[in-house]
Amino acid sequence: MFDPLIDFFSEHESIFVLTGAGVSTASGIPDYRDEKGAWKHSKPMEYRDFVATHEARQRYWARSFIGWQRFQNAQPNPAHVALARLEHQGRLVHTVTQNVDGLHQRAGSRRLTELHGSLDSVECLGCGAIIPRATMQQQLLAANPVLAYLSARVAPDGDADLDGYDETEVQVPQCKACGDRLKPRVVFFGETVPAHRVEECYAALRRADAMLVLGSSLMVYSGFRFVREASRLGLPVAAVNRGVTRADELLSFKLHTDCAAALGTVIGALDQAAAGNS
Repeated sequence: MFDPLIDFFSEHESIFVLTGAGVSTASGIPDYRDEKGAWKHSKPMEYRDFVATHEARQRYWARSFIGWQRFQNAQPNPAHVALARLEHQGRLVHTVTQNVDGLHQRAGSRRLTELHGSLDSVECLGCGAIIPRATMQQQLLAANPVLAYLSARVAPDGDADLDGYDETEVQVPQCKACGDRLKPRVVFFGETVPAHRVEECYAALRRADAMLVLGSSLMVYSGFRFVREASRLGLPVAAVNRGVTRADELLSFKLHTDCAAALGTVIGALDQAAAGNS
C-alpha cells in the first residue's frame, strides 16, 4: 500500500510539503471536512463578520476561550515528528502548513511557513500591538468569570461548539494601547494570506523537485494554489489524505490513509535502505 510513497521519497531529493488538518487529528485536534469534502462542523467564522460586528466577536471569543484550553495542550504526533526528521535528513526543501497549532515547530521543523499564522498570539486591528494568547485568556476570564465553568465539544483550530449559553453576555477585551479590536494572529476564512508568506512558499516550491500534500482536501484556495503551480512547473504531486481533494486530477497518486502511518512506514523503509547501503 505504501510502496508508491516510499518510491516517491526515493526518487526525489527536494520535496515541498503542504500539510493540512489531517496531520493534526492524531493530536486530538478535529479536522474541518469529511471524506467527501463537506463540513463536519458549522462553517468557521468569516473575517468580514469578525471585524464588522461586536456580536460576532462575542461569539468567537466565548467559544475560543473554551477551545483554547484543550488546543494548547495538544502534542506533536508521529506525523509531525516524521516530517521534522525528514527535513533534518535533507529530504524536504520546505514545509508549508495550513494549520495554526504550532505543532510542526514543536516537533522540530525549521524550514517552515505557517501559511495561516498561529493561534498563540493576538494582535490589535488598530495599532498592531501584539500580546500572547495567554494574556488574552486572562483578560477574558477576568471580565467573564462564568467562562471558567462552561464546557463544550472541541472544534477545529481551537474553536468549540458552545450551545445553551447567551454569548451576548460576553465582555470582549479591547486593546489596552488604543482601545481597538483584538484578533488572533491567524488568517480567517475570507481573509487574504499575507503576500510575503505566499511568495516565500512559491520561492521554496521553485527549489523543489516534487510536492507532497498531507492531510488536506485543498478545498481552500490558499493551499490549492501551490498544487496548481507545481503542476504548471511540471513537478510530480502526490497526496496522503482520507477522502477527496480539490486537486485529484492533478495528482500522480493519492493514498487514502493516515498520515502518521504513511510517514512512519516511509522513514522505516528509508532507514532500512540506508543501512543496507552502508
